[in-house]
Amino acid sequence: MRIATPETWYETKPVGDGITWIFEPFIKEYYRCNIWHVRGRARDLLIDSGMGVVSLRDRVRILAERPLLAVASHTHFDHIGTHHEFAERAVHPAEAEVLAHPSRANTVADRYVTDDSIFTALPPGDWDALRYDVRPAPAQTLLDEGDVVDTGDRSFEVLHLPGHSPGSIALYEKASGILFSGDVIYDGELAYSADQAVEMRQYVASMKRVLALPVRIVHGGHYPSFGQERLRAIARAFLAEFDR
Repeated sequence: MRIATPETWYETKPVGDGITWIFEPFIKEYYRCNIWHVRGRARDLLIDSGMGVVSLRDRVRILAERPLLAVASHTHFDHIGTHHEFAERAVHPAEAEVLAHPSRANTVADRYVTDDSIFTALPPGDWDALRYDVRPAPAQTLLDEGDVVDTGDRSFEVLHLPGHSPGSIALYEKASGILFSGDVIYDGELAYSADQAVEMRQYVASMKRVLALPVRIVHGGHYPSFGQERLRAIARAFLAEFDR
């Protein structure tokens, strides 16, 4: 397998509404986290930060230009890999310990980063899958249900939506109908543990909340963005299988 360069590890694409989509093209789509940058008047937002095998802040210049809050939708390895590069970090209280003291086990890296099969090109440098780990990035801000993340000209309500993980959150901008949903809902194969009864009850409740939201566009943690009708289709299919 060929080795990628640091310069090509990230790609960026403006998607409208002052939002830039950042992604790692050499990670296969199922494992590839969507990283979202939101331009604000007083400060910017970064929602999730990728796997962390190449510096995000050094390679994506818009992330070093202005004050920025790095929000973790949850603390799986593919979403918090470069949170340590940003001075201001936020996460739900249920997963603050993971962000501060990550391990291969509590970030689920030990399930997925065991060989090179998640890549189409290897990370640059001295890469070894079994030595991969996430660096500590203690949060300065804890975000819980009903909190508001403000950029000076935009306000995002925090929705606590457990099921995929205990501290999964989404950010909802009611004025625009934009939902940053993390891994609670996206347009691809969802990740859950169907044999875990408590977790699935939580996920069902979270999916019902998402289904009821008036949204214009959903920017998920993986796969392309989608609108209200696709959200309804995904949520209803999930509930038809698990809401028993």
